[in-house]
Formats: sequence, C-alpha cells, structure tokens
Amino acid sequence: MYPIFLTDDPDAFDDIASLPGQKRIGIYKLEGFIRPLYEKGLTSVILFGVPLKDGVKDAHGSKVDDPEGPVILGIKLLREKFPELYVACDVCLCEYTDHGHCGYLRKDGTLDNDASVARIAQAAVNYAKAGAHCVAPSDMMEGRIGAIKKGLMEAGLAHKVALMSYAAKFAGAFYGPFRDAANSAPSFGDRSCYQLPPNARGLARRAVQRDMAEGADILMVKPGMPYLDILRDTAEIAEDYPIAVYQVSGEYAMLWHAAEAGVFDLKRAVFETLEGFQRAGATLILTYFTPLMLDWLEEREVVDLQARKLPN
Repeated sequence: MYPIFLTDDPDAFDDIASLPGQKRIGIYKLEGFIRPLYEKGLTSVILFGVPLKDGVKDAHGSKVDDPEGPVILGIKLLREKFPELYVACDVCLCEYTDHGHCGYLRKDGTLDNDASVARIAQAAVNYAKAGAHCVAPSDMMEGRIGAIKKGLMEAGLAHKVALMSYAAKFAGAFYGPFRDAANSAPSFGDRSCYQLPPNARGLARRAVQRDMAEGADILMVKPGMPYLDILRDTAEIAEDYPIAVYQVSGEYAMLWHAAEAGVFDLKRAVFETLEGFQRAGATLILTYFTPLMLDWLEEREVVDLQARKLPN
C-alpha cells in the first residue's frame, strides 16, 4: 500500500526534501502520477491530506472532510479513473489543526478525547460516503474505533468499508520526515500522551485487544522495523485478522540515505526489511518504497522467466 500526500494546490507536484523520491501532489496531477504505477501493478494506496493554503487550518480541523478538499476529491478521482485500485484514507485532524495535535484541545491545552472522537468518526464516515474502500484512524484517541464502526453502521456502509486501526502506534523518533511532508508537526509539546511509549509491550497488546473488541477489521503496527516483536504479538493475538505494518518516513529516509552513503545496496536492504515484516506476521505493508518495489518485482519476474527457459 502506497502512502500519497495530496495537497490543496491542484497543480502541485512538489518534491519533499526530507522524503527523497516522494512528492506532494495536487488533484490535477494525481491521475498522471498514478497511471504508470497502476499499469505496473499498483493495487492499493492510502491518502493523506496536506492543506497548505492560508486560513485552512483552525483549532478544530474543520476542513478535514471538506467536499472540495484534497482527500475527498482524490477519492472520487481514483475511484473513477482506476476502478481496480483499493483506496484507503488516513483519518486524523493533525494536518488540519492550527496546533498540530490529533484532536480537540481544552483551554488548558489537554486533549478533549470525547469531542475529538466524535469529529474523527464524522470525518471517517464522510470519506466512506465519498467512496473510500478503507478508513484508517491514526489519532490513537480512546474509543475512536467503536465510534467509527457505529457511524459506518448507521450510514449503511459497514459492510462496504473496512476499518483499519492504527492499533499499536508508538511515539518516537521515526516520524520527522512525515511531519515535514504533511505539515503536521505539533506547535507545542508532543504526542506521547496519546501514542504508546516505546517500551510498552503490554500496553500495545491491550490496545490491539481493545480495537478488536470495538470492531476493527485490520490491525496496524507503526513504526515497523523497531517493533517487530509487537508485530509478532499482534499477529498471534489477532490470528484471524489482516495485520498491517507501516514502514514509516524515518525508516524510509534512513534506508535511502544509508544506501546513498554506500552502506548497503538499497534494493537488497529493502527486500530484507519487507521480508522481515512478513516473517513477523504482516499481511499488508505500507511503504514509500512501493514504486521502486513495482520495478524490482518486475525485474525479478523477468530474471525468473529467463532462468526457466530451456536451451534450444
């Protein structure tokens, strides 16, 4: 599954310095960007909205589900132009709030969990109504899976739209390039009060079990490489569920720059990390390496076919 950053400048096709090879894309450029990947075999994407215009952000992330915003326009375009493409949407307020946190804040700066969950659930349902195959709340607010599932059921969409939970999402050092790409860094503090601390294996297990009980259809671990034990735990706890892992921006940038410095061959290192995710139990991998993987897998197929040819 390929993460894509959609911005509110319709003509944008801008490089992201901290994520080499990745771009912020406007709606007018989206079809041309996706088509060659789709023709190579791209099957799934996850959309992140990146509002950059003045005045779009406010305290409550009001524009998160704007019908004329990049995400809803992107869903509709992709569903129309690429009927076999699976379209997921990240659901969070952080890109749309002027404070950069993932929910509503009280006057004292703490999170109002209930108000945040209600708004996040509303946004998820509106993405589903626009045509998303999957909604994926990344905020880590308590109770948001149950609220979204209820909203999808009330809208008559629960049988059509999958709910992918960022069930075990850890606070840490690996998100920097994403926050640059999505323009979503907190203006104060950090997100450690609503994301998991890195040493919290038991808490991660309980979070996974909670989201299973609330109706999640897919369970995600994020980041990937430092948390393979959590990925294995999740696969064992939820043995009948699809298990997702997100190879996040810092992991991607780390591998890219190490390969540029001659530390290792990029293709070999990427295959090794993705095979490690599969070995730990992942059945769905979100990675910025998807376009390169499509090329590399095609090369593997050619080599394999050539190896199978019998001599004349």
